[in-house]
Amino acid sequence: MKKSRGRTGRKRRRKHLQSFMDGVSCSHKLEYIKLKKWLKDRGFEDSNLRPAEFWGTGRGLMTTKALQAGDLIISLPEKCLLTTGTVLSSCLGEYIMKWKPPVSPLIALCTFLIAEKHAGEKSLWKPYLDVLPKTYTCPVCLERDVVSLLPEPLRKKAQEQRTTVQELYMSSKAFFSSLQPLFAENTGTIFNYSALEWAWCTINTRTIYMKHSQRECFSLEPDVYALAPYLDLLNHSPNVQVKAAFNEQTRSYEIRTNSQCKKNEEVFICYGPHDNQRLVLEYGFVVMDNPHSTVYVSSDILLKYFPPLDKQRNTKLSILKDHDFLENLTFGWDGPSWRLLTALKLLSLGADELSPS
Repeated sequence: MKKSRGRTGRKRRRKHLQSFMDGVSCSHKLEYIKLKKWLKDRGFEDSNLRPAEFWGTGRGLMTTKALQAGDLIISLPEKCLLTTGTVLSSCLGEYIMKWKPPVSPLIALCTFLIAEKHAGEKSLWKPYLDVLPKTYTCPVCLERDVVSLLPEPLRKKAQEQRTTVQELYMSSKAFFSSLQPLFAENTGTIFNYSALEWAWCTINTRTIYMKHSQRECFSLEPDVYALAPYLDLLNHSPNVQVKAAFNEQTRSYEIRTNSQCKKNEEVFICYGPHDNQRLVLEYGFVVMDNPHSTVYVSSDILLKYFPPLDKQRNTKLSILKDHDFLENLTFGWDGPSWRLLTALKLLSLGADELSPS
């Protein structure tokens, strides 16, 4: 009988499976070694977290010690953060400041990412760029035939997202062209749609919220983005709670956990109480057994079950539309949402119950 079939073999297999489930460290890989050195040069030192590959979530961060509620997960110095201030301090700054009408903070960051990626070895941000995803799974990146398979409410949102990015690209082409003096290659080749799509997804999926003071060189859109190298390897779980904010005293972005985490387990943070539709749209993934899961009810489905001969049907629809009650109608774990119940109640009103006003 083979040894692997005995008790020792079973224990060995269980141990191997458990280690795989817990995560496989990636800290020995060259790109992470370079990233940690690059961050250390900017004042970040951390021995409590290590990059790893996990069975359920892919790439993430593993803790090397047990964490208790209130413990600091990570403290990333301001020098490590990529913000619009970083962009204005670069060679792009003078072009942004003189461009009219002003570009948005989002476009400024997208432009910087594209330019630095194009710079390759010459980029000061190369160690960070090297660990960023090469592709994304946000709906804007999916093929149209894949998008067509999505549920109707999500499909509509996905199409809106694609339109948003396309319009952003078209409205920014003139600004991209103004950067030609900075590049030997044609800016149309560097700042193409695929490059903008990648940069937009990078910012949309990986930035932390960090409010900055309004600058005249930017449009009035909120300047609330910051890319946080290494910290952005932390994955989402709806079952944990954290406190995250920029610490003015330490001049660092800090995250503290309100949950416990065992040694060598993946450390999670919570991106917010998002349902799976929101997670797909914003981040390109879903969560199994999501406590915030909802089923969206489209207006077409809603109206399908009400009498088409109702003489006040158009009036009711007008009221719902004017008060934005034909969108975001959902069922959750605890039943229909207040918005859905309100819409159903109005549609169910008899002729003598609907006020003329």
